[in-house]
Amino acid sequence: MKTTSIGVRLMAAAIALSAAFGTAHAADIKLGAAEALSGGAAQYGIAIKNGFLLALDEINAGGGVGGNKLVLILEDEQGKKEEVANVFKKLFFQDNVLMTFGPTLSNSAASGDPIAQAAKIVVFGTSNTADGITTIGDYVFRNSVTEADVLPETLKMAVKKSGVKKVAVLYGNDDVFTKNGYDNFKKALDDQKIPVTTTETYAKGDVDFKAQLTKIKATNPDALVLSALLAEGAPIMVQARQLGLNVPVIGGNGMNSVKVFDLAKGSSDGLYVGSPWSFQNATPENTKFIKAYTDKYKDAPDQFAAQAYDAMYVVADALKKIKLTGVLATDRAALRDALPGVKINGATGAFAFRQVKDKDGKQAGYDAQQVPIVSVTKDGKFVIEK
Repeated sequence: MKTTSIGVRLMAAAIALSAAFGTAHAADIKLGAAEALSGGAAQYGIAIKNGFLLALDEINAGGGVGGNKLVLILEDEQGKKEEVANVFKKLFFQDNVLMTFGPTLSNSAASGDPIAQAAKIVVFGTSNTADGITTIGDYVFRNSVTEADVLPETLKMAVKKSGVKKVAVLYGNDDVFTKNGYDNFKKALDDQKIPVTTTETYAKGDVDFKAQLTKIKATNPDALVLSALLAEGAPIMVQARQLGLNVPVIGGNGMNSVKVFDLAKGSSDGLYVGSPWSFQNATPENTKFIKAYTDKYKDAPDQFAAQAYDAMYVVADALKKIKLTGVLATDRAALRDALPGVKINGATGAFAFRQVKDKDGKQAGYDAQQVPIVSVTKDGKFVIEK
């Protein structure tokens, strides 16, 4: 099958020799990953890849799973939902992976995860937070906490710390993630009885937001509620400050990355975001992760790297609970059955799954059960707010 993805085969036992791409040994356990390693979403996908590989290094150095090494077959889905179908089919039916992580964006997961569900192969999202992803079916998992769970807490903290009484809203209206973020922000604003001075929209790929921001500034809001990915969100912050709109920005999951400091430069202060993970959270597990990540990549990790790192450990824990038979369909089903019972304390804190129901009330896939931490950007850092 032809695919434009890079098809990099990464053996954790020889990460340092990644140029020597080989075929997995019979005893290796092949896992797949479909992530955006190029294009606009690569700012998330590269961090996710790094988190996976760091965890693989550690797991395999400790003997793997039952003496078997974990092997990650990593494909570039480019942040494009049409490419996810190609990548998933290659991983499932050519590479014969046991399960697959990804894809990076909720937009891609909404179109790609039904393929995994139909094939009865676990698909595990580490960065998808839009509503409805795990209702696709019982082979769909994620450890990324939903916007519905996080955004109300982010909003409450901004109100508490910055005295926010009225807000303006700006969101992308042509993307599953940003539109869903808007829906959840709107519900939280209604529930908390916070007036909205105006609601403005933009489209993916826009670069000039001055017209929307000028309208917003004229309404004199106490904060800007922003549902955006970094590609648009960072320029929005820069242009808001240029126009003198120097109010706090209340963002969603797409804004929760250290890349905001590079992309928004001196305009990054005053951004509220929520996540179970924070660089400042000094638990033993997180401290160990941050040091290992920084030592390996010479860069600071973000939420997306931490969630990918933990996800690999979740899968490894589930694999330890089953006996692999070598019959792919049997082993895929066994992994699916073992995953819901996994509970770990990882870089993102205490983690467990909770099952969700589909629109007909039937049991479907599995979401993360975690408590979000709210942080605000100050002087080029995320600082936990309490």
